Amino acid sequence: MTQTAPAFTGRLVTPADADFDEAVLGRVFNHRRPSRRPDAVLLAQTEDDIVAGVRLAAENGWSVAVRSGGHAWAAWSVRDGGLLIDLGDYRGIDYDEATGIVSATPSTKGGEELSPFLEERGRFFNGGHCPTVGIGGFLLQGGQGWNQRGWGWAAESVVAIDVVTADGELVRADETQNADLYWAARGAGPSFPGIVTRFHLKTRPLFGGLAHTVQAFRPEEFTEVMTWMYDATLRIPTNVEIVVVGMYLPDEDGEPGEPGFIVTGLAFGDDLAHAQASLEIFRENPALPRAIVVKDAAPSSLAEQRVEQIRSNPEEHQYLTDNIWVDGDTAEIVERIRPLFTELPTKKAFTIWMSNLPTRPLPDMAFGLHTGAYVATYCCYEDPAEEDANRAWMSRVLTDAQPVTAGQYLGDSDFTQRQLRFTTDEAYARLQQIMADRDPDGRFVRYLASDPATLNHNHWEL
Repeated sequence: MTQTAPAFTGRLVTPADADFDEAVLGRVFNHRRPSRRPDAVLLAQTEDDIVAGVRLAAENGWSVAVRSGGHAWAAWSVRDGGLLIDLGDYRGIDYDEATGIVSATPSTKGGEELSPFLEERGRFFNGGHCPTVGIGGFLLQGGQGWNQRGWGWAAESVVAIDVVTADGELVRADETQNADLYWAARGAGPSFPGIVTRFHLKTRPLFGGLAHTVQAFRPEEFTEVMTWMYDATLRIPTNVEIVVVGMYLPDEDGEPGEPGFIVTGLAFGDDLAHAQASLEIFRENPALPRAIVVKDAAPSSLAEQRVEQIRSNPEEHQYLTDNIWVDGDTAEIVERIRPLFTELPTKKAFTIWMSNLPTRPLPDMAFGLHTGAYVATYCCYEDPAEEDANRAWMSRVLTDAQPVTAGQYLGDSDFTQRQLRFTTDEAYARLQQIMADRDPDGRFVRYLASDPATLNHNHWEL
């Protein structure tokens, strides 16, 4: 290592330190931990630490990887060699009442920290569903947050970013200055050619009421219910988030019981009456008389929703995840995705279908691909011996779904296992040019992939 290493407010941890592995892996949410190891970890506490870290990496010929929240399922921040800059100790939220703009550091937890901060001020930002997810990776990947069906992708609310470039300079990027970085930050994911130190975000007035409909069914009802959902979703108001979850239904003690699936509508209303009225169409579900459990337009709260998300995404577990954007004939979609919901491999596994209908054109940003519905599956387990069986199941059911697969969302992907299209060809080419212009020496790591040469292609179409 260079002898000119700067003094950090935070701490530089190397393999000689007893807590090196803890610095590398301690904040990785997925306990299916990689064997990769960097040359050093910078536990940054300030913006100056981040600038100095990038300059130190340049002196040592190191690549730079960044970790904000630690929730990337594939642990994209953990690489072999180079410097890992961990932003977990770099914290801060500020709000401008005059503009309604909130600025926050990347490790800020969207649900646990940013949302309560804004709620106290009568404002809201549609961050990630899991409360412990940091906003950094979430926004860089596009930001599939609360009711993105109606409010748009969270990255669309980014009005500016502060960025440390490959040269170790701190710049502001927005629509009028460093616009290429601003464009790339909304969808580039873990290949962004810089380190965002702050996101500046538009907020919206806090909704006045939240209501929740839940309908639980046995697996044999899936085809009828999902066929109806594809029709009904076009008639459900866009202030309603629509999700179907395949899972082992909780028993009276809250433990996984019999297999089934639930249909949920979460309405964000001007007041409670408006929210409840927005869920009326769910009462038309033709399988409703056969439902196991029905919760009809019940009052809810963000706090209640956050508790449920934590229950669904337990810590100290191992996860295999994958996802697809589905498109095509409704009958074929329903048949192709059915095993993902009705043949789950473990009691803690679950699959979600999230409506994106009616679809709309996206703004000009690196995130460029979405369809009418998103399907993601999560195999959650504690015993490492279960990995092979879970992986085999996931491979089988996703292979069966290829005829209705348009691509995937970066946020639930693992390119070391399966590579699919994640943006348009035009956006991908533009992104490659920005990376070449802004980071010609490849200081910042690129996508962690088994075959970088074939990225942004559905592997079966090559």
